[in-house]
Amino acid sequence: MISEKKFNKEVDLIIVNAIREDIGDGDHSSLASIPYDAIGKAKLLVKEDGIIAGIEFAKRVFDYVDPGLKLEQLMEDGTEVKYGDICFYVSGNSQSILKSERLILNAMQRMSAISTKTKKFVDVLAGSKTKILDTRKTTPGIRALEKWAVRIGGGENHRFALYDMIMLKDNHIDFCGGITKAIQQTKEYLFDNHLNLKIIIEARNLKEIKEILQSEGVYRILIDNFNYEDTKTAVALIGDKCLTESSGGITLETVKKYAACGVDFISTGAITHSVCNMDLSLKAV
Repeated sequence: MISEKKFNKEVDLIIVNAIREDIGDGDHSSLASIPYDAIGKAKLLVKEDGIIAGIEFAKRVFDYVDPGLKLEQLMEDGTEVKYGDICFYVSGNSQSILKSERLILNAMQRMSAISTKTKKFVDVLAGSKTKILDTRKTTPGIRALEKWAVRIGGGENHRFALYDMIMLKDNHIDFCGGITKAIQQTKEYLFDNHLNLKIIIEARNLKEIKEILQSEGVYRILIDNFNYEDTKTAVALIGDKCLTESSGGITLETVKKYAACGVDFISTGAITHSVCNMDLSLKAV
């Protein structure tokens, strides 16, 4: 996984680029209608039940746009909220509040939806050893926010990107010419380039599971698109040789059955790519 420093840099880049994209050469609506020295106050209003996420991100946006803005925080990220709740008040320069508004709402609505859906998976898995993981199926440009939201919802992050973990999937294996060859060449590559990256291998059937187990140095086997019975068999074959992960179309309705097969992790893109934004508003008070 990437370091906290690298993660924070990604978040900073999101803020800089989003403000550039939204404001350009000026927020002319505010410049035209509101005096430059006007002072105002606004509240972040919840209009839908769920898990709130993105308050810490909002702080960073406000501070970037105008360090003079003051936040009165009433809730923490990860709090279960209901319609009518107020998460925070922000006060200060009115133009600065309006410059920040859309980025904060866009981010918090998306992040809260992801945290809410993640929490549903986590709750279903309560009592089992299985952890829910996200994937790289994220919105281009805001991956850091979406993976942050997964953590707020109680899930765990898979690799952040292509550079922080080796993951040999079906296409890598087929292009390389087989599982054993792909593993061997990967280990040589890591050694030659002085890289210390964990190796995950995707298996499409039990035969591939058995072949993977012939090689040393595999951190986790991705049991991809297996049915329940074959997943149980795969977990038994793997034993304690490495960690196990199930994936492939797993839903809230099926996740508990896959966890019952004994896998360590279940990864699903649905918690990031299939959510509807939570309804939030930033209203003047």
